[in-house]
Amino acid sequence: MSLPEIVSREQWRAAREELLRKEEAVRRAREALGAERRRLPMVEVDPEYVFEGGDGKATLLDLFEGRAQLVVHHFMFAPEWEAGCPCCAAFLDQVGHLAHLRARNTSFAAVSRAPFTRILPFKARMGWAVPWYSSSHCDFNRDFEATVVLDGEQVERPGVSCFLRDRDRVFHTYAVYDDALDGLGSLAGLLDLTALGRSPVGSERLRLHDEYEN
Repeated sequence: MSLPEIVSREQWRAAREELLRKEEAVRRAREALGAERRRLPMVEVDPEYVFEGGDGKATLLDLFEGRAQLVVHHFMFAPEWEAGCPCCAAFLDQVGHLAHLRARNTSFAAVSRAPFTRILPFKARMGWAVPWYSSSHCDFNRDFEATVVLDGEQVERPGVSCFLRDRDRVFHTYAVYDDALDGLGSLAGLLDLTALGRSPVGSERLRLHDEYEN
């Protein structure tokens, strides 16, 4: 492994200042891109998708849990697999406590094509409390391009889809797949993908996760 060059503190500070200017330019570009993302048009979701979760059957509207926004992690777990995808598992490990998202009027859920009877023991093995649903009896994964057909075979791909609710109407606002998930998983990273951004209606300052009001 090649190690960084050893320099004096003054040389390091000068190099750091030069890099800082580039980092600031990237940050400003990222903020502009985020604003453009929030201006994207949205598409109403017409099909009545029905999932299976810990409390039985649930619709896409149910996954919002009454909040304005929903972030769905398309977790790769095909019906014939014995366990979920390690890369998707690493992503979900980074999501952290959902209280911070929920306090910002945003729900989070994982969705896979595996039957819930396979999801449940794997979820317990991983020690996750995140809501996780099976889409094995609907076309949700295919419609939102988390399951695609290549050479005549269905192939799973990781992704994140964002949805916005207006009363009982649900809209698809954004989606990312594959390598675009790199660097996501944090609170700010997930909120930046949503239509309302980091400060949706009902947002409040950051607190310890057990100090938010229900």
